[in-house]
Amino acid sequence: MQHSISEKKTVALSSVVAALFLTAIKLIVGLETNSLGILSEAAHSGLDLIAALMTYAAVVVADKPPDKDHQYGHGKVENVSAFAETILLVFTCAWIIFEATKRLIFHEAHVEASVWSFIVMGTAIVVDLGRSRALSKIARRHNSQALEADALHFSSDIWTSLVVILGLVSVSLGYPTVDAVAAIVVAFLVLFVSYRLGRRTIDALMDRVPQGLYEKVSSEIQSAEGVEEVRSIRLRPSGAKVFVDTTIAIRRTIPFEQAHGIMDNVERVIYSLHSNADIVVHAEPFESADETTADKVRMIVSKKGLRAPHNLEVHNVQGKYFIDFDIEYQKGKTFIEAHDMTEELERAIREKVRTVGKVTIHMEEFEPKEGALTDVTEEERVLSERIREILLVDKRVVQCSDIALLTVGNAYNLTLSCHIDKTKTLDEVHSIIAQTESELYQHFKQLRRVTIHAEPV
Repeated sequence: MQHSISEKKTVALSSVVAALFLTAIKLIVGLETNSLGILSEAAHSGLDLIAALMTYAAVVVADKPPDKDHQYGHGKVENVSAFAETILLVFTCAWIIFEATKRLIFHEAHVEASVWSFIVMGTAIVVDLGRSRALSKIARRHNSQALEADALHFSSDIWTSLVVILGLVSVSLGYPTVDAVAAIVVAFLVLFVSYRLGRRTIDALMDRVPQGLYEKVSSEIQSAEGVEEVRSIRLRPSGAKVFVDTTIAIRRTIPFEQAHGIMDNVERVIYSLHSNADIVVHAEPFESADETTADKVRMIVSKKGLRAPHNLEVHNVQGKYFIDFDIEYQKGKTFIEAHDMTEELERAIREKVRTVGKVTIHMEEFEPKEGALTDVTEEERVLSERIREILLVDKRVVQCSDIALLTVGNAYNLTLSCHIDKTKTLDEVHSIIAQTESELYQHFKQLRRVTIHAEPV
């Protein structure tokens, strides 16, 4: 960013020096030869000098960071500078046309087409060409409207200088009135450039979006992976920046972290289109057409602020859905309170899933963990060995490892790994683990929770 600011300042300052040089030599030669074409060019270059100074100041101010009074930054100062340049150019053109008309009507002045006139105008063309290219290059690189306006000024000077040279040639051939005509042509060329610049400046001050930018941004956002819909886009150009506010739709069933990743994708595709963008992405939930009935049930439970349902099964029997799942309520709720919430859940499911045959909800109590657990595996070696013996009675369990016992009041949480033949199917393994857990609960009443990890062997 610092490199960007330094580069813009350097090229803006070099434009000031170039404009000062051209103004001086054109004014001297114009007064010497009494050529209105050259004098009009001197006035034009004088305004270019003022414009270049304004551009330099605008570049310095525009690159200041946002503050509490200018939360979108200071980029608009470039547009204000360009607008002021346009006003100056219009007044100059009016003066040039007025003076040229007087000379055409009253033949008041004698014009001398000296060698110095041609040298000065040729030099001006070379300087203008170099400055215009340098300014255009930096303006495109950093998307700076102030530098672009300056480049437009210098490029227009090339054409007006060529017109003045044509006028001087005509004077040397004995047609002095051509000089005044050349001055009028210069003025109208500058007015045309001023009109283009002024229109773009007003568009920028009115936050008009550059043509085609909205469609490009919309297309890029829609192409980002995970975006289902683009619901709104707002673009606000400000100097070299473009502020982008967009609302997108993301499947409501995906986890928050994945949704955040999709929003990061949207930012990346916009940055690929406009590297100096300032982006705000808002995501809204999207109910997709291919969302399953199980997904719909999970979303209904989630909206009620409850823990995710478990043991959820959905069966389609002769065109009707039979839905069964377990739901956990916070410890302390009465049976009536839990039942009322369960009834409300069932009604919501029936409203959302029209072809429901039956909804069966198993109510459980969830007790949040309070306080730290204590690892007593070493102290309870006898209990650990007894657990291992019970497990190994089942020949389907090849080995037990990683037995850990944690105390929760007067009860235990048990975790361990059971090694099972790797040729078993997942359904068979689940059945073995479920039967094993049941055996442990029957033999050891002090077990509060049993978690078994299956390991292939």
